[in-house]
Amino acid sequence: MSVPPSEAPARPIGVIRVLTSEDPVGVATHGTAIEERYGLPTVSRCIPDQPYGIHDDESEARAEPKIVALAQELADAGAQALIISCAADPALQETRRAVGVPVIGAGSAAAAVALGLGRWVGVLGIRDEAPPAVRALLGDRFTASARPHGVHRTTDLLAPEGPAAVLEAAAGLVASGADTLLLACTGLNTIGVRPLLERRLGVPVVDPVLAAGLLASYAYGA
Repeated sequence: MSVPPSEAPARPIGVIRVLTSEDPVGVATHGTAIEERYGLPTVSRCIPDQPYGIHDDESEARAEPKIVALAQELADAGAQALIISCAADPALQETRRAVGVPVIGAGSAAAAVALGLGRWVGVLGIRDEAPPAVRALLGDRFTASARPHGVHRTTDLLAPEGPAAVLEAAAGLVASGADTLLLACTGLNTIGVRPLLERRLGVPVVDPVLAAGLLASYAYGA
């Protein structure tokens, strides 16, 4: 006898974190945000040996095979869809080829949402340039990119001066003409800065974790 859909065990959204941590609460932060916003069950895992996450080309290259391997583990364990919780969308296409479930990149998800909210998108991240995946999707609606002063890795955002530096950089993007801001680092979700930016600057601010969760809600149950 088949189990009615309402009684079938929930298959979670797998959230792949690219910042290595031994703290299970910290690893689950992005999954928890998605659960609270969309009511989706999540399971979060981090790749190994990346204590500073992805912050340059070298760290991204090291992370890519780890992301694919972890994605395969989560898919084999029953994840209904996967989120790569990094705005650079590392190994996105490789992961899609490796697993048989939908895979969402946080960066491209954020770009898609930003395009639906405004005409001119400013990109705030931890590198001097916007992530290529984000830049490509925004096209001629990309306004400018900015990196907060003193921030070079996602862990730098946790410093006491992190939120103030983020606000200063974001204000510069709005002054340059951006009517929508895209947070091109999922660590900006971790420090919870989006409400502050929206309140102080008066423009929509797209959180890549929540944007990925929104797209995951479409994949859930498919």
